[in-house]
Amino acid sequence: MEGIIEAFIALFVIMDPVGNLPIIINLTKGMPAAEVRKSMDMAVLVAGILLFVFLFLGLKIFAFFRIDLDSFQIAGGIILLIIGILYVLGTSLKYVKHHGNDLSVPIGTPLLTGPGVIMTIIILVREHGTLVTIIASLLTLIATYVILINSARLYRVLGEHWTNVISRVMGIILAAIAIKFITEGVLNIVRPLLQ
Repeated sequence: MEGIIEAFIALFVIMDPVGNLPIIINLTKGMPAAEVRKSMDMAVLVAGILLFVFLFLGLKIFAFFRIDLDSFQIAGGIILLIIGILYVLGTSLKYVKHHGNDLSVPIGTPLLTGPGVIMTIIILVREHGTLVTIIASLLTLIATYVILINSARLYRVLGEHWTNVISRVMGIILAAIAIKFITEGVLNIVRPLLQ
Protein backbone atom coordinates (compact mmCIF):
# COMPACT_ATOMS: atom_id res chain seq x y z
CA MET A 1 0.00 0.00 0.00
CA GLU A 2 2.85 2.38 0.85
CA GLY A 3 4.41 1.75 -2.56
CA ILE A 4 1.12 2.56 -4.32
CA ILE A 5 0.76 5.85 -2.43
CA GLU A 6 4.38 6.80 -3.14
CA ALA A 7 4.03 5.96 -6.85
CA PHE A 8 0.68 7.79 -7.08
CA ILE A 9 2.12 10.95 -5.48
CA ALA A 10 5.13 10.87 -7.83
CA LEU A 11 2.95 10.52 -10.96
CA PHE A 12 0.30 13.00 -9.84
CA VAL A 13 2.87 15.65 -8.96
CA ILE A 14 4.64 15.24 -12.31
CA MET A 15 1.39 15.30 -14.32
CA ASP A 16 0.43 18.37 -12.27
CA PRO A 17 -3.18 18.77 -13.43
CA VAL A 18 -3.78 21.51 -10.84
CA GLY A 19 -0.73 23.51 -11.91
CA ASN A 20 -1.79 23.13 -15.55
CA LEU A 21 -5.29 24.56 -14.90
CA PRO A 22 -4.46 28.05 -16.29
CA ILE A 23 -3.24 26.52 -19.59
CA ILE A 24 -6.24 24.20 -19.83
CA ILE A 25 -8.68 27.05 -19.06
CA ASN A 26 -7.03 29.18 -21.75
CA LEU A 27 -7.25 26.38 -24.33
CA THR A 28 -10.92 25.63 -23.61
CA LYS A 29 -12.06 29.25 -23.37
CA GLY A 30 -15.21 29.83 -25.41
CA MET A 31 -15.80 26.12 -26.08
CA PRO A 32 -19.24 24.61 -25.32
CA ALA A 33 -19.34 22.42 -22.20
CA ALA A 34 -20.05 19.28 -24.24
CA GLU A 35 -17.01 19.99 -26.45
CA VAL A 36 -14.80 20.57 -23.40
CA ARG A 37 -15.96 17.24 -21.93
CA LYS A 38 -15.23 15.44 -25.20
CA SER A 39 -11.77 17.05 -25.44
CA MET A 40 -10.91 16.12 -21.84
CA ASP A 41 -12.06 12.52 -22.48
CA MET A 42 -9.75 12.30 -25.49
CA ALA A 43 -6.84 14.05 -23.72
CA VAL A 44 -6.91 11.62 -20.78
CA LEU A 45 -7.27 8.67 -23.19
CA VAL A 46 -4.16 9.79 -25.12
CA ALA A 47 -2.26 10.40 -21.85
CA GLY A 48 -3.30 6.95 -20.58
CA ILE A 49 -2.33 5.09 -23.77
CA LEU A 50 1.13 6.66 -23.82
CA LEU A 51 1.58 6.05 -20.10
CA PHE A 52 0.71 2.34 -20.37
CA VAL A 53 2.79 1.80 -23.53
CA PHE A 54 5.89 2.90 -21.61
CA LEU A 55 4.75 1.10 -18.46
CA PHE A 56 4.67 -2.27 -20.26
CA LEU A 57 7.34 -1.76 -22.92
CA GLY A 58 9.75 0.77 -21.38
CA LEU A 59 12.06 -1.80 -19.77
CA LYS A 60 12.03 -3.95 -22.92
CA ILE A 61 12.99 -0.93 -25.04
CA PHE A 62 15.87 -0.20 -22.64
CA ALA A 63 17.02 -3.84 -22.73
CA PHE A 64 16.90 -3.84 -26.54
CA PHE A 65 19.10 -0.74 -26.75
CA ARG A 66 21.26 -1.91 -23.79
CA ILE A 67 20.62 1.25 -21.81
CA ASP A 68 21.81 1.11 -18.20
CA LEU A 69 18.80 1.65 -15.95
CA ASP A 70 20.87 3.12 -13.11
CA SER A 71 22.28 5.77 -15.44
CA PHE A 72 18.78 6.43 -16.79
CA GLN A 73 17.46 6.80 -13.24
CA ILE A 74 20.14 9.39 -12.42
CA ALA A 75 19.52 11.28 -15.69
CA GLY A 76 15.76 11.12 -15.16
CA GLY A 77 16.16 12.34 -11.59
CA ILE A 78 18.24 15.32 -12.75
CA ILE A 79 15.61 16.28 -15.35
CA LEU A 80 12.80 15.92 -12.79
CA LEU A 81 14.82 18.07 -10.38
CA ILE A 82 15.09 20.79 -13.05
CA ILE A 83 11.32 20.58 -13.72
CA GLY A 84 10.64 20.79 -9.96
CA ILE A 85 12.87 23.86 -9.65
CA LEU A 86 11.10 25.49 -12.61
CA TYR A 87 7.72 24.86 -10.93
CA VAL A 88 8.98 26.39 -7.68
CA LEU A 89 10.30 29.45 -9.51
CA GLY A 90 7.02 29.80 -11.45
CA THR A 91 8.66 29.12 -14.81
CA SER A 92 7.53 26.53 -17.34
CA LEU A 93 9.10 24.82 -20.32
CA LYS A 94 5.71 23.80 -21.70
CA TYR A 95 4.74 25.52 -24.92
CA VAL A 96 1.29 24.52 -26.13
CA LYS A 97 -0.07 25.36 -29.57
CA HIS A 98 -3.80 25.01 -30.10
CA HIS A 99 -4.97 23.59 -33.43
CA GLY A 100 -8.78 23.70 -33.81
CA ASN A 101 -10.80 22.06 -31.04
CA ASP A 102 -8.69 18.90 -30.78
CA LEU A 103 -6.95 19.25 -27.44
CA SER A 104 -5.87 15.61 -27.14
CA VAL A 105 -2.36 16.34 -28.37
CA PRO A 106 -1.40 19.46 -26.43
CA ILE A 107 -3.15 18.36 -23.21
CA GLY A 108 -2.80 14.55 -23.41
CA THR A 109 0.81 14.95 -24.44
CA PRO A 110 3.10 16.72 -23.66
CA LEU A 111 1.10 18.51 -20.93
CA LEU A 112 0.02 15.38 -18.99
CA THR A 113 2.12 12.48 -20.25
CA GLY A 114 5.40 14.13 -21.16
CA PRO A 115 9.05 13.13 -20.76
CA GLY A 116 8.89 13.48 -16.97
CA VAL A 117 5.98 11.03 -16.64
CA ILE A 118 7.58 8.57 -19.08
CA MET A 119 10.84 8.57 -17.11
CA THR A 120 9.01 8.22 -13.82
CA ILE A 121 6.90 5.29 -15.07
CA ILE A 122 9.99 3.31 -16.11
CA ILE A 123 11.73 4.03 -12.80
CA LEU A 124 8.59 3.12 -10.76
CA VAL A 125 8.23 -0.22 -12.58
CA ARG A 126 11.81 -0.98 -11.66
CA GLU A 127 11.45 0.11 -8.01
CA HIS A 128 7.93 -1.06 -7.15
CA GLY A 129 7.02 -3.59 -9.85
CA THR A 130 4.40 -3.58 -12.60
CA LEU A 131 1.26 -4.17 -10.48
CA VAL A 132 1.92 -1.28 -8.07
CA THR A 133 2.72 1.03 -11.00
CA ILE A 134 -0.46 0.01 -12.87
CA ILE A 135 -2.64 0.75 -9.81
CA ALA A 136 -0.86 4.09 -9.19
CA SER A 137 -1.21 5.00 -12.89
CA LEU A 138 -4.94 4.26 -12.92
CA LEU A 139 -5.46 6.30 -9.73
CA THR A 140 -3.46 9.19 -11.22
CA LEU A 141 -5.45 9.13 -14.47
CA ILE A 142 -8.77 9.05 -12.57
CA ALA A 143 -7.74 11.94 -10.30
CA THR A 144 -6.46 13.91 -13.31
CA TYR A 145 -9.68 13.27 -15.25
CA VAL A 146 -11.83 14.50 -12.34
CA ILE A 147 -9.74 17.68 -12.11
CA LEU A 148 -9.85 18.29 -15.88
CA ILE A 149 -13.61 17.79 -16.10
CA ASN A 150 -14.07 20.33 -13.29
CA SER A 151 -11.21 22.61 -14.43
CA ALA A 152 -13.28 25.78 -14.90
CA ARG A 153 -15.01 25.35 -11.52
CA LEU A 154 -11.75 24.57 -9.71
CA TYR A 155 -9.96 27.54 -11.25
CA ARG A 156 -12.81 29.85 -10.17
CA VAL A 157 -12.61 28.49 -6.62
CA LEU A 158 -8.80 28.52 -6.34
CA GLY A 159 -8.05 31.58 -8.44
CA GLU A 160 -4.71 32.29 -10.10
CA HIS A 161 -2.88 32.92 -6.80
CA TRP A 162 -3.73 29.61 -5.11
CA THR A 163 -3.26 27.65 -8.34
CA ASN A 164 0.29 29.04 -8.50
CA VAL A 165 0.87 28.28 -4.80
CA ILE A 166 -0.23 24.63 -5.28
CA SER A 167 1.95 24.30 -8.39
CA ARG A 168 5.01 25.58 -6.48
CA VAL A 169 4.41 23.28 -3.52
CA MET A 170 4.15 20.38 -5.98
CA GLY A 171 7.45 21.57 -7.45
CA ILE A 172 9.13 21.17 -4.04
CA ILE A 173 7.67 17.65 -3.69
CA LEU A 174 8.82 16.81 -7.22
CA ALA A 175 12.35 18.06 -6.43
CA ALA A 176 12.45 15.80 -3.33
CA ILE A 177 11.31 12.80 -5.40
CA ALA A 178 13.99 13.63 -7.98
CA ILE A 179 16.72 13.69 -5.30
CA LYS A 180 15.53 10.26 -4.14
CA PHE A 181 15.79 8.90 -7.71
CA ILE A 182 19.30 10.36 -8.15
CA THR A 183 20.52 9.05 -4.76
CA GLU A 184 19.21 5.52 -5.39
CA GLY A 185 20.70 5.46 -8.91
CA VAL A 186 24.12 6.55 -7.62
CA LEU A 187 24.00 4.01 -4.76
CA ASN A 188 23.09 1.19 -7.18
CA ILE A 189 26.19 2.02 -9.25
CA VAL A 190 28.59 2.63 -6.34
CA ARG A 191 27.49 -0.22 -4.01
CA PRO A 192 28.91 -3.12 -6.12
CA LEU A 193 32.22 -1.24 -6.48
CA LEU A 194 32.61 -0.98 -2.68
CA GLN A 195 31.98 -4.67 -2.03
